[in-house]
Amino acid sequence: MERLRIPWRAWVLACDGAKALIFQNDGDAELPDLQLIEALAQDQPPTHLLGAERPGRVHQSQGFERSAVEQTDWHARNEEAFLEKVAARLDQAAQDKSFKRLVIAAPPRALGVLRKKLTSKVLALTIGEIDKDLAQLTTKEIERHFTSKAP
Repeated sequence: MERLRIPWRAWVLACDGAKALIFQNDGDAELPDLQLIEALAQDQPPTHLLGAERPGRVHQSQGFERSAVEQTDWHARNEEAFLEKVAARLDQAAQDKSFKRLVIAAPPRALGVLRKKLTSKVLALTIGEIDKDLAQLTTKEIERHFTSKAP
């Protein structure tokens, strides 16, 4: 598999549903040198703190039958709200012309949410995506995912 190459001065977003790292490549495509520009984080409290209500019930309009309503996934809602903030931050940076190219690395679920939240301007500047969670790695480990000599 050929590695995605990050051009000089391109931005790299490594994020998941609770942490986002924004880097700029001060190296070249062969030897990236990622410099942290900004780190965003959101607490992920336990589920019992996110939503205390029981799933609801629906009464049928005719008869006496009732149905349960699916439990709200509070973690997913929390992650979506965080990724919306990340998308807004990228949009502001694109408007300010802070970057000309963007590479996004995120787990598949977060990547799907981000795609929906990113503006057309940011999407037009996006040159690649990696569906992996790199947000918990060190900067050097993230750089290794973009070098041509990476495993």
